[in-house]
Formats: sequence, structure tokens, C-alpha cells
Amino acid sequence: MEQYSTIFLEFIASWGYLAIALLMAVENACIPIPSELILGFAGYLVSIGHIDFAEAVAAGMAGGMAGSIVTYYIGYWGGRPFINKYGKYFFMKQSHIDTAQRWFDKYGIKAVFFSRLLPVVRTFISLPAGFAGVDMKKFILFTFAGSLPWTILIIYIGILLGDNWKKMLAIGHEFSLIISAIIILAVLYLYFRHRKKQK
Repeated sequence: MEQYSTIFLEFIASWGYLAIALLMAVENACIPIPSELILGFAGYLVSIGHIDFAEAVAAGMAGGMAGSIVTYYIGYWGGRPFINKYGKYFFMKQSHIDTAQRWFDKYGIKAVFFSRLLPVVRTFISLPAGFAGVDMKKFILFTFAGSLPWTILIIYIGILLGDNWKKMLAIGHEFSLIISAIIILAVLYLYFRHRKKQK
């Protein structure tokens, strides 16, 4: 998909929020378009005043949620046999699906939240959730809760990096893990701070 990166960037530059939403929907439907490419570039566009931060976050979330729900229903209606047979035509790797399945088997619905903070598995976790037919309201809640901090932080880092926003792409999965660690530490900090205030 790398050869299409320029096309994606031109699409975002021309169509703004609509392009961000559509590409995030495709990414969350397990098509390998890095969210760092979409949201990182969106952050750069915010830094030069081309688009608004809050609206970019809203577009990214709307697209991500839509793609996740579609993928959930593909898993729900088609099941694992359908994905095993036809997934390869949509660039779905069996190893990625297997990883997402292991996470879901081990952690259940909680995996839908935590997996949104991890590279690769974040987009594939919707499939095993669909296979298992988890409650849709819970799926939407956990997906939203996990996707929001990721979306905000990637766009914000794109703003901070400005012209150098592509550095996050060069680091690859290591960058994703760094972002995940930052988000998890922030969540833990807020949690313990809240408990301290209650006491």
C-alpha cells in the first residue's frame, strides 16, 4: 500500500475532513493504511491552519467508528470461515487475525479497548468481537474509549512535528508502542489521582 501514500495525502489535502473520515473507515476495516499516515498528516494540516484540530479529531473518530462497526458485522455475519476464505482479497493477513483472536480469547470485551492502543491488532480486534457476537453497545463504548485518546494524540503529535510529521512513519510500530505507553500511563495517572481524591 506504500505506493498509494501520495494519493492518500493528496486526497486528504484536497478533501479535508471527508477524506480523513473515509480513510480512517477503510483503515479500521482492516485495509492496511497506517492511521499514523492519515492522522499524522491531519496534524500537519492543523499546524499550518488548513484544518481545525477538534474537527479533525471528530472526522477521524467518525470514520474509525464506522469502519470498526462494519468490520464487526462482517465478522458477525460471515464468521471465521468467510474471513479465512475471502480476507486475503482485502489484504487481511491470517497472522494478524490470529493475533487479534488470541487477544480476544484471553481478555474478552476488554481487548476491544486495549487493542485500540496497539499496532496492527487495533484494527483487527473488531473481527473476533463480531465472531463472538458481543453486545453492540459495549463494543461501541469500548471502541470509542480506546480510539479517542489514540486519535487525539496522533493528530497532536503531527501538529508538534509540523513539517517533520513523517518521522512517526519512519519509526513504524515502535512509534505506536511509544504512543500506547504514553496513553496507558496517562490513564493510570488519572485513575490513581481520582482514587486519591475520593479517599
